[in-house]
Amino acid sequence: MKKTKGKGLAVQNKKNFRERVRDAKNKGSFSVFFMMLPSVFLLCVVSVYPFLWLFKYVFYDYNGFKAYFTGLDNFKRVLNDSIYWDSVLHTFEYSILKLIIILPLSLIVAVLLSNKFKGSNFYRGVYFLPTVISAAVYSLIFYFIFASYNGVLNGILSTIGVIHRPIDWLGSSKTAMNSIVVVAVWGGFGNYMILFMSGLSSISEDVYESARIDGANRLAIFFRITLPLLGPMLKVILMLAITTALKDYESILVLTGGGPNNRTQVMFSYIYTLCFGNDSMSTSIQIGYGAVLSIISALIIGIITVAYLKLSKKLDDMF
Repeated sequence: MKKTKGKGLAVQNKKNFRERVRDAKNKGSFSVFFMMLPSVFLLCVVSVYPFLWLFKYVFYDYNGFKAYFTGLDNFKRVLNDSIYWDSVLHTFEYSILKLIIILPLSLIVAVLLSNKFKGSNFYRGVYFLPTVISAAVYSLIFYFIFASYNGVLNGILSTIGVIHRPIDWLGSSKTAMNSIVVVAVWGGFGNYMILFMSGLSSISEDVYESARIDGANRLAIFFRITLPLLGPMLKVILMLAITTALKDYESILVLTGGGPNNRTQVMFSYIYTLCFGNDSMSTSIQIGYGAVLSIISALIIGIITVAYLKLSKKLDDMF
C-alpha cells in the first residue's frame, strides 16, 4: 500500500510544466494570483521598497541630494542625542496621559449610547465625526482656539472671570503637553467609542436581564458583567490605542512644532523634523540620521507591543 502511494506521488512530481499550468488553471490559482497582484505590487512599492531604502541610508549623511558614507557615526550620535531621548520620555508621557483619558471616557460613552434612547444615533454620529476629519485640519482649528490673543478659549475664560490675563496654552511648557493631549483625545475618542460599542453589541441581553432579576444594580452589572465579557475586545482596543499613541505626531507638528524648547517633541515629530525640516527649528535635513532614529523608534514600539501581548496572555492564563 505504501509503495502504491509513493508511486502516485512520484507520478505527480513528474508532471511537466504544461500539466502543472493546466492544473493551476483548473483550481483557480491564476484568478487568485491576478486578484492579489495589485495589492502585492502596492505593498512592495509603498512598504517593502521604502523599508529597504531606509536601511541603505543609515550609514550615510544624506540630505536628499548628496550622500556621504559615514559608517557607524549615525549610530554613535544616537547615544549622545539628548533631544531624541527626551522625545522618547515625552512620547511615553503623552501616550499615558492620552490613554488614561480616552479609554475610560470612550468606554463610558459607549455604554451610555448602547442603551437606545431618543437621539442616541445623532450623538453617535457627532462623537464619531472628528475621526473622519484630517488631523492636520482639526489641529489647525484648535490652534486658533488655543491662541494666546483673540483665542476662543481665553475669550470664554475671561468672560466668565476665570482668568484675568491670556494664557499661552501652546507656548508655555506648563500647559503645552496637556493642550495637545486634549486635542488628541478629541480627535480619537469617537473611534474607540465605536469599537467599544461593537464589543458591547456582542453581549447577549439575556445576561443583563438575568442580572436585573437577581437584583444587581447598574454599577454591579458594569463591573461584574460588562467589563469581563468585554475583555477580549478590550485587549485589542488597548493594543491599538498604545501603538497609535506612541506613533502620534501630526497634531504636535501643527500645534507646537515640538516646542516650546522641545517640551512637546515626541519621537516621530523629531524624526520628521530631521527628514523634512521645520521652519520653527534651524535644523538641516539629515535623512540618514533620521533613518537610524526611525529604526530605533520602531524597535521601542515593537518591544512595548510584544511585552503587552505577553502580559495580556499571562493575565488570561491567571484568570
